[in-house]
Amino acid sequence: MSGAKPSSKRKGVEKYEDASVNTEVELHVEHEAIFHDHVPIVSYYNNRITPLLDAVDRLRQLQVVKEGIQLPTIVVVGDQSSGKSSVLESLACVNLPRGDGICTRVPLIMRLKHHPSLVPEIFLQFNGKTVPTDEAHVADAINLATDEIAGNGKGISNTELTLVVKKNGVPDLTLVDLPGITRVPVHGQPENIYEQIANIIMKYISPDESVILNVLSATVDFSTCESIMMSQKVDKNGERTLAVVTKVDKSPEGLLEKVTRNDVNIGLGYVCVRNRIGNESYEDARKEEAALFATHQLLSKIDKSTVHVGIQVLAQKLVRIQANIIAKCLPDIVRKIDEKLKASISELNRMPKRLLSVAEVMAAFMGIIGSSKESLRKILVRGEIDEYPHEKYMHGTAKLVEMLNEYSDELHNFSDHTKDFMMINEIEVLEETKGIELPNILPHTAILTILQQKVEEISELPIGFVEKVWAYIEDVVISVLNHHSANYHQLQLFIGRAAHELVDKMKDQSIDWATEIVQMEKETDYTCNPEYMKEWNKLIAQQQAVIDNITKFGFSKVTIDGSREVVVGDLRGHKHVLLQAFDLKMRMIAYWKIVLMRLVDNMALHLQLSIRNLLNKEMEKEIVNALLGTGGGVAIERMLEEPPSVASKRERLNTSIKLLRESKEVLEKIRDKIECGDL
Repeated sequence: MSGAKPSSKRKGVEKYEDASVNTEVELHVEHEAIFHDHVPIVSYYNNRITPLLDAVDRLRQLQVVKEGIQLPTIVVVGDQSSGKSSVLESLACVNLPRGDGICTRVPLIMRLKHHPSLVPEIFLQFNGKTVPTDEAHVADAINLATDEIAGNGKGISNTELTLVVKKNGVPDLTLVDLPGITRVPVHGQPENIYEQIANIIMKYISPDESVILNVLSATVDFSTCESIMMSQKVDKNGERTLAVVTKVDKSPEGLLEKVTRNDVNIGLGYVCVRNRIGNESYEDARKEEAALFATHQLLSKIDKSTVHVGIQVLAQKLVRIQANIIAKCLPDIVRKIDEKLKASISELNRMPKRLLSVAEVMAAFMGIIGSSKESLRKILVRGEIDEYPHEKYMHGTAKLVEMLNEYSDELHNFSDHTKDFMMINEIEVLEETKGIELPNILPHTAILTILQQKVEEISELPIGFVEKVWAYIEDVVISVLNHHSANYHQLQLFIGRAAHELVDKMKDQSIDWATEIVQMEKETDYTCNPEYMKEWNKLIAQQQAVIDNITKFGFSKVTIDGSREVVVGDLRGHKHVLLQAFDLKMRMIAYWKIVLMRLVDNMALHLQLSIRNLLNKEMEKEIVNALLGTGGGVAIERMLEEPPSVASKRERLNTSIKLLRESKEVLEKIRDKIECGDL
């Protein structure tokens, strides 16, 4: 394309494939003649592209970016005094705020639209309102709106201000103008002004969907520009960066070398422009710009086919780039909106229904109790692990068996008769309980005395085990109840307290039961288990051999059961009671096995029954009674009011769904036009 005379018409065709209908659309971009007095900035208004731009701008107005969906955007950045405002004024053909320091203090969304009427339509949109203005007062209107958004003074804000310019001949473009970069704060600016501006700029230029329009002054070394350094952080190879070189009339020397050498990696190329001077009209400014590049001793030598020049060429290039990036991004936007909408609806559906009456409140409450009971039956009764496959602590029946085995081992290890077989205690008890009776009669009092001593030694173990088991059951019960009542914070606290009190009550009942069975074992020596007589007969058969080894040979160690060697010490001084002491010892060994078996077996049966009673009878009854006791249905309704976090989440999801549905409708209208062949 030549900058001095009209070029032949050239069409570029980009293909856009709609994600949902697989329809290809041709986006035609016309490149018209430039530098004719009567030719506006964009001489051909492409009504095929405009609906797509309108759709993207509508998505921007809906703030779909809040849903994490980035929109194709041309972001204008530049150092302070780089000529950025002049470039935007020339594109929009309206005056923007000018002055010392930062002129742009908020992100300015400039929506330029070709308008068939010769009467422009200009208005601002911010803080949910629309403020109309005109060409003569647009700069003042922007300043007033900026003050309202960012405050009076020189501070900045990241709240967007939208300027809509509908004017005959302007390019159909949407640009985001950001504050000019300055490192040194002036009077009235915050000390961290550079960091604030840098954060805003990085937010807008980081997405891959953003094209960076970097405005550079010809009077400076491009590599020292802050805007270049920032854009290179997110676009290292410059694949989405276009440079506009301003003030070329002030520093033409070496310009051609700077833009052709491209030391700063501008992938989309350079466009050199002349800034409008003073009160020049936009038409006069274009004439002067054309004359400059056509007649200047140095600038006229620029090869217009490799380095583009002029505002009009910039406008056409931006229109083409914008069309291409929209075509590239739109299918992905359609897909993301669909995915986000489905995810938000699904998340909202998983939330509990809002409860509007006492009946609904009671139904929800009973549902929580019912589902919790079923989960607990799986965990503590049936041994099903599908709800907590990777949390071994919640594998209830396996955990209970593990604890029961540990309890059994502790009982047996605590009372292992092989650790103390000296029979001294039995001898002393026999001496203290002897009476006027036949000498070969074993006193029943002696049996009970030894039994009571042994039971007393282990009496704390069953109670300690009961406390340990119920502590575990309480953990599981409250964990399950919390899970099923997660969306009802106030109810969750109440249920937790009620469950704690219920488990405490049942634990106390189990402790009373354990204390009772320990006491029963102390009071009575009875079993009908044939294993007792079988074991005693086997042990007593060794009586004479053991006694002989002790009395005749003075052995301090003897063999029991043909294999177990136990220490008995020197018992030759107690020959007169050795037979009875051995018999008493053997009876207690045989009977103690039965006692320990009962303590373990009965404990297992008791726990199983207690857990079933907890789930089938006590839990629902106790929690419901406790709840109704706090004031009836009114209290229930109050406790089930949504906590702020849940209400906020519900509002957020409803807002998100509304936004995404509106966004989807916008895109469906475009799809309908595509299918009808209107695009």
